[in-house]
Amino acid sequence: MILYIAEKPALARAIAAVLPKPQYKDNGFIRLANGDVVSWCIGHLLEQAEPEDYNPDYKRWQTTHLPIVPQKWVLKVRKSAEQQLNVLKKLLKQADSLVHAGDPDREGQLLVDEVLAYCGVNGARLANTQRLLISDLNPPAVKRALTQLKPNKDFVPLSTSALARSRADWLYGLNMTRAYTLQGQKAGYQGVLSVGRVQTPLLGLVVRRDLEIANFVAKPFYQVVAEVETADKQGFTALWQPSAACAPWQDEEGRVLLKALAEKVQQKITGQPAVVSKLQHKDGKQAAPLPYNLSALQIDAGKRYGMTAQQVLDSCQQLYERHKLITYPRSDSRYLPREQLKQAVKVCGAIAANDPDLAGAVQGANTTLISKAWNDSKVEAHHAIIPTEKRQPLSRLSVAEQRLYQLIARQYLAQFYPPFCYNDAVVELTIAGGNFIAKARTEQAAGWKQLFRRDAEPKPLDEQTDPALQQTALPPLTHGQQLLCTAAQLLEKQTRPAPAFTDASLLAAMTGISRYVKDEAVRKILRDTDGLGTDATRAGIIELLFKRGFLQRCGKVINATDTGKALIAALPEQASLPDMTARWEAALNAICQREQSYQAFMQPLVTELSQLVHQAANVTPTGLPVQNTRRWRGGKAAVKAKSSTARRKAGNRKAVNRTAAKRN
Repeated sequence: MILYIAEKPALARAIAAVLPKPQYKDNGFIRLANGDVVSWCIGHLLEQAEPEDYNPDYKRWQTTHLPIVPQKWVLKVRKSAEQQLNVLKKLLKQADSLVHAGDPDREGQLLVDEVLAYCGVNGARLANTQRLLISDLNPPAVKRALTQLKPNKDFVPLSTSALARSRADWLYGLNMTRAYTLQGQKAGYQGVLSVGRVQTPLLGLVVRRDLEIANFVAKPFYQVVAEVETADKQGFTALWQPSAACAPWQDEEGRVLLKALAEKVQQKITGQPAVVSKLQHKDGKQAAPLPYNLSALQIDAGKRYGMTAQQVLDSCQQLYERHKLITYPRSDSRYLPREQLKQAVKVCGAIAANDPDLAGAVQGANTTLISKAWNDSKVEAHHAIIPTEKRQPLSRLSVAEQRLYQLIARQYLAQFYPPFCYNDAVVELTIAGGNFIAKARTEQAAGWKQLFRRDAEPKPLDEQTDPALQQTALPPLTHGQQLLCTAAQLLEKQTRPAPAFTDASLLAAMTGISRYVKDEAVRKILRDTDGLGTDATRAGIIELLFKRGFLQRCGKVINATDTGKALIAALPEQASLPDMTARWEAALNAICQREQSYQAFMQPLVTELSQLVHQAANVTPTGLPVQNTRRWRGGKAAVKAKSSTARRKAGNRKAVNRTAAKRN
């Protein structure tokens, strides 16, 4: 008997749908006509044990216990998953061969592997277990995947990496959370001060941005725009480029801060000849943007529709599992396997059938074009998010699901359009000894951009490029040609701080976290890895910070709360910067590539953790909101209230312990 173990029931049903019929559905599995069985997990069936499972004394939070480091790691069965695990135990005893069908990522690999290990699968059966990688739940895609099984042992490094990540997050999150919560209690704070390897640097990012905005002092700066005409009265504008002599009156970004200097230039150039000192024309091409991974989709949906990262993920899960209209949504890849080109015509046909608004875009697509997205060398466990071959009217979907499907479909269709072609013109003028520049971009062929014209949103005026640099065309000019500066404008502007974070910009910061790191070596690691968090975890991490009262929303803006600010102020700088995450991700990736061992990753971490916990004992957080003590009510009411409060606190602490390894 072959036993297929899927990560979730929806995936199990998709596998069974293409296997021999008739089928018998039982409690927790589906038996096929040939005797094989398809069963499933319900996400993680097992979880890291609680501290008190290692030592009953650990149930009480005390500084003297820290750091808590298990000598032998223990997994326990999730209460809600006990019944399904028992089903799998029985089936594993009966099975002759096994097929691992976890989701195609690091966690999906560990999720089933840990069940096999917990249930005692070993020897030849473990060695011969096969891996089924599915990213599209529609029957044709599942059938193809079943013909491409791989040895599960090839994925051991992936599983080891996920296990190391899980245990390291448990160690760091649990010990640091207990350490700072206990210190917070000394300051009168009654809540849990949770600390995590990913969540805390993200909180630090918001706290530092809030402080930057609060402390920012606006300064005026000045620009001069020359209005220039040719002999036949064709006009355009050019922007003054201050010379090196102006440096004493400029800031670090080259902006002129002295109004008198700009006024002098304005007066000096008005009515003066303008000579073309440099002229450059350059043809360029811009390829279509790559198909979406989850983070890119979340960022675009946040910008266009104000959707949160979690809303995008939840709707994508529905499109994938329930409607089967898109491929696996938790993908971190923006590339596609060349094998997938064979389905391009059918996928395009499905897009046209599902969404009449995109039917014209499908007609204009040329499926013989091969964009840079089709690259086998850049596809690992999963590929970019794209539509499937399934046909279903979008009217059956929620508004959020419709919008996301349209975004995904349009990005896919763009791969079958030619590049956007343009000509860039750059003109430098000499006016009264000063240097001025004008730029223009002329469209030659819209290419893929025609798909996005309707959705293009103009930027607010205060964010637009300077008038002299945003022109769509310049008159015909020649080198040395003499023009006339008919007038000059003096523009007075104000410096501005970086804007407060929104859902979209916070996600963009997580994916491009290297921009916020000073150390070049760390910056390179973060550029080469996933950034802060992964595509599959970022939405959950952001929501976690809201649930724990560290972040708050004011309209679209995200700010840190007083609690969040106080926690970051109390922590050592290394805990609130992404550098540690960079080191971890580099090490975990090295484990995946068989370049580093599990022990080489864990041992230095335990040593560093001991130092951090010792450091925490000497810090008392300040600025935390202190809860008022309720008046004594006396009698049974007081006892009941006290008991209820104690249970709530215990429940909160247990929840923090339980999620430390999942969402740090």
